[in-house]
Amino acid sequence: MNRDKTPATEALTSAEAGAIDPDYPVTPVPAHARKTFFSLAVVLLGFTVFTPTMLAGAALGTAFSFADLLLVVLVGSLILAGYVCALGYIGARTGLTTVVMARYTLGTRGSKLASILLGGTQIGWYGVIIGTIGTLTARAFSWESYAAEAAVMIIASVLMCLTACYGYRGMYWVSLVSTPLILILAFWVVARSLEEVGGWSGLTSAEPSSSMTSAIAITTVVGTFVSAGTQAPNWTRFARTGLHAVLACIVGFLIGNAMMILFGAVGAITFGEGDFVLVLYQLGLVGWGLLLLFGNLWKSNADTAYAFGVAGAELFEKPNKTPFVIGGSVIGTVLALVGMHHHLESYLIMLGIFIPPLGGVIIGDWIARWRAGMPQGAPLPMVNVANLVVYAVASLLAWLSDHYGIGIPPLIGIVTATVLALAANGLMARSGTRS
Repeated sequence: MNRDKTPATEALTSAEAGAIDPDYPVTPVPAHARKTFFSLAVVLLGFTVFTPTMLAGAALGTAFSFADLLLVVLVGSLILAGYVCALGYIGARTGLTTVVMARYTLGTRGSKLASILLGGTQIGWYGVIIGTIGTLTARAFSWESYAAEAAVMIIASVLMCLTACYGYRGMYWVSLVSTPLILILAFWVVARSLEEVGGWSGLTSAEPSSSMTSAIAITTVVGTFVSAGTQAPNWTRFARTGLHAVLACIVGFLIGNAMMILFGAVGAITFGEGDFVLVLYQLGLVGWGLLLLFGNLWKSNADTAYAFGVAGAELFEKPNKTPFVIGGSVIGTVLALVGMHHHLESYLIMLGIFIPPLGGVIIGDWIARWRAGMPQGAPLPMVNVANLVVYAVASLLAWLSDHYGIGIPPLIGIVTATVLALAANGLMARSGTRS
C-alpha cells in the first residue's frame, strides 16, 4: 500500500502554519498557544447554548409527559456528552482537528470522506441558523416582503463569517459577552412560563399532544449537536490537559445542550412555541427577543463556520482556513435563502445516524494504536480500507436501527464503530498487516 508522510510534517511545520494562520488548522497546536479551561468552557458553552436546539426540544415537549421528557433528554445528553468527551480528550492529547486526526484513522486520502461529511453537514447547519434568523426577524416585525427577510440573512451571514475568520479569539469574546446574558434571559422566561402554566405541578401534569418513540426522541437529542460534537477537537485541541477538555465538553454538551432542549420543551408546553424568541414576542418583549436571537446565533454560527473552514483546509491541504470559511458561508447562505431551515427535524435524524459512526471509528482506532502518541514523521497509508469498512458497516447498522425502530441509532453507530475498529486493528496486528 502506498504511504504518505504524516499531516503534521507533510503540510507545514507548526511554526510555519502559525505564521499563516494562528489557529493551526492542519498542524498540532503548540504548547504556547494552548488556552485556559475557563476560555475553553466559555467557547463550548457558547457553542451549545443555541436557539434552534430549542426547536428540537419543542417537538419533544409536546410528545412526552414531563417525567418521560426528562428521562429522554438525560439519556440522549449522556450519549452525546460521553461521545464528545472521548473525542475532546483525543483532541487535547493530539492537538489536532477531527479531520486531521481522520488522516491517521482513514488514511491521508480516505480522510477526505471525513472532511466532506463533517464540513458539508456544518455548512448545512450554517444554512439552518441563517434561515432561522431571517424567519424570526420577519415574524418580529410582521414583514411580508421576502426581500427584507433575505437581506437580514445576508447581513447576519457576513457578521458571522467575519467572526469565524478571526478565529478562536473572536469566538471567545463573542461567547463571553453574549452567553451569560442569554442564560439569564432564558431562566427568566422559564420562570414566567411556570407562572403561566401554574407552577411545577401544572408543568408536570401537562398531557402530550403528539407522539414520538423514545428511540427517535433520543436520536433527535443526540442529533442536535452530534455533527458539531464530532468536531469538538477543533476547540479542545487548544486545551492544556485532557481533563480540561473533558470538563469543558461536559459544561457545553451535557449541561448547556440539555438546558436548551428543556427550555424549548417548556416553551412548547406553556405557550405552544418551541423557541424562546417567539415566547418573548408573545410577552411583548420584541427587543429582548431580537437581542437573544442575534447574540445567540451569532456566536453559534461563527463556531459552525470555523468548523467547515478547518474541514476545507484539510480537504484541500491548505494551511489557511479563511477561504473555506468564506466559501462555505456563501453556500450556507444560499441554502438558507431556499428554505433549508424548514426541514430541521429530518436533518437532525440524518445527522444522528451517519455522523456518530465516524467519531466511533476515530475513538476505537486511537485507543488501539495512538493513545501513546501520534509519532511525528511516521508514514501513513493513503487509504485505511479496514476502518472505512468499519464506518460503512456501523452506519448501515445505525440506519437499519432507525428504519426498523430497533434500539437507539446513534448509540448503535458509536458502539459498533468503536468495537469494530478495535477488533479490526487487533486482527491486523496479529496478521502483521496493520499500518
